[in-house]
Amino acid sequence: MKFILSILFLSAAITAIGQTKKPVGYTMGRAPLRQNSYLELPLGAIKPQGWLREMLVRQKNGATGNLDKLYPLVMNERNGWLGGDGDQWERGPYWIDGLLPLAYILDDQELIAKTKPWIEWAIKSQQPDGYFGPSKDYSPEPGVQRDNSRDWWPKMVMLKILKQYYSATNDQRVIRLMTNYFKYQLKELPQKPLDHWTFWARYRGGDNLMNVYWLYNITGDKFLLELGDLIHKQTFDYTNAFLNTDMLSQKGSIHCVNLAQGIKAPVIYYQHHPEQKYLDATKKGFEDLRKFNGMAHGLYGGDEALHGNNPTQGSELCSAVEMLFSLESMLEITGNVNFADQIEKIAFNALPAQVSDDFMGRQYFQQANQVMATRYMRNFDVNHNGTDLCFGLLSGYPCCTSNMHQGWPKFTQNLWYATPDHGAAALVYAPSEATITVANGTEVLFKEETNYPFEETVRFTLKTAKTVSFPFHLRVPEWCKKASIKINGKVWQEVNGNQVVAIKREWKSGDVVELELPMHLFKNTWYENSVSIERGPITYALKMGEAVKKVKNEKDPIDYGDSYEEIRPTTPWNYGLVEASDKKLDQAYRVEKTGTVSTFPWNVENAPIQIKTKARRIPTWQIYNEMTGPIPYSQMYKLEAEPTEEEIILVPYGCTNLRISQFPVAGKRK
Repeated sequence: MKFILSILFLSAAITAIGQTKKPVGYTMGRAPLRQNSYLELPLGAIKPQGWLREMLVRQKNGATGNLDKLYPLVMNERNGWLGGDGDQWERGPYWIDGLLPLAYILDDQELIAKTKPWIEWAIKSQQPDGYFGPSKDYSPEPGVQRDNSRDWWPKMVMLKILKQYYSATNDQRVIRLMTNYFKYQLKELPQKPLDHWTFWARYRGGDNLMNVYWLYNITGDKFLLELGDLIHKQTFDYTNAFLNTDMLSQKGSIHCVNLAQGIKAPVIYYQHHPEQKYLDATKKGFEDLRKFNGMAHGLYGGDEALHGNNPTQGSELCSAVEMLFSLESMLEITGNVNFADQIEKIAFNALPAQVSDDFMGRQYFQQANQVMATRYMRNFDVNHNGTDLCFGLLSGYPCCTSNMHQGWPKFTQNLWYATPDHGAAALVYAPSEATITVANGTEVLFKEETNYPFEETVRFTLKTAKTVSFPFHLRVPEWCKKASIKINGKVWQEVNGNQVVAIKREWKSGDVVELELPMHLFKNTWYENSVSIERGPITYALKMGEAVKKVKNEKDPIDYGDSYEEIRPTTPWNYGLVEASDKKLDQAYRVEKTGTVSTFPWNVENAPIQIKTKARRIPTWQIYNEMTGPIPYSQMYKLEAEPTEEEIILVPYGCTNLRISQFPVAGKRK
């Protein structure tokens, strides 16, 4: 799977742009905004099944459903977003931005009830001039952000929440609040621009802009287009930075989460100003990010500022969930297959590896090559007393404690779409069910049965009250050389990868579509010519023995939590792969499947697939600063590696806590 995202708009989506007949129940583009390629479904229309539902249930039973109890210093009734004198800034909204979609996707009344005070206070906080949210600053207090209450940035998070709440409930108070707030912004931004209080809003203005355009598509208020241009003008110019500067090749040039959020800004603005330069900028941005900072887990070195592609540099958990949301937003707008490919790359690799199985702990940073997750000062741009790799509720920095919750719920929300040509689309694959209105108002239930990404078959069964004609869009990933589509057991078509295929036919209840996505082994090359082994959307990493130690934190519990876990290796890790040509990968790497996929497949014990291969130990590649020392260059002339080949086991990256995922190459196969 290539990290590089080539901008490729699909004919199936483009042909729908000129249509004027609105699909029933979905928000279409309103002129002069461009018609998006896909239409978001109401929150709750997509229900996770299988392993994906288990992920969301673990969130409910873990930190997402209980953060008010686990993190009362910030999430209790003193929070400024509940009218209190406590934390006034981003952390409360961050939590609700994940809790609310989780609650409505699971249709969990207890969780919905937890979101209600936050929603009600936000709506009722609106002042006569249109401002809403906390408005009073307080004196400093350890562990709490009590200043910059009027900063534009936290409101952007609450706007995302309110948009989701409206999607689930159709509560018209959201429309009134946003309309009045955006009028307030139009009046105030010329004197108090996005970076008036802090610099964060300037880099994250795309989140503000996307809600402005969303509201315009509902109300048609012309002032929103004027506001959109003003917000774009005050937002950091990512288009110019990507096209005309060396920003992404320079260490320390931009904050890693700002980049994850801001990379969508040109595509968001493209909805109103559909100029090629915004697509070109996004394409080049992803290319340069991969070239200078990319790693095998699908993200990039940013700990916290951009920090290159050495596999021991950290990648922040907030980067994972925010990049997922950016890619999901861009996928809806453009229909670009590669955005969906990259969603899967991050969701099936980086995201599960950085959060504990019970969703109670997480790492602030993860490393692509991570052989110790311990409290120690490392070569990160930002260190939080050495706790950044430890698994804990507050280790590192608590922004990720608050923000990690949106990852899986929003992934679920973007598995399925309606289409402007009155059809349905499955663009990202996981076990699920979706209710979608097609044709001229017929409701169809789609049941998606699959063990993807561990297996290759995705099976869709349709249930409809009457026979109905509509197009069914299916994505074929770029990494798939040749996919097969069957309808009711008969081959309908074989297609190449990197496209969306629309099946246009008359459908009846009980029809079954099977999408076969054959997965082959392939390599990618990274820092110092290191190599990753990949199959389908999954990167494979060295299976390592782990010793877990719970540490009671008596040094700085307010900052980093009462306790955290350290993990150390119990088996060797300093292996170099034995070189194998692309044509002989199937001989050099033996894929073994367990035959079953657990309801929770994301740990070493439950890994449903593994790969065995030969490797050689490299004695001079040792621990340095409680991480891997400098990785040997591949291939170093006369590299001193052990002459004896050993069999090693690779498992899915997302199943690991400790790992090597970018290997040096140590000699040729005998």
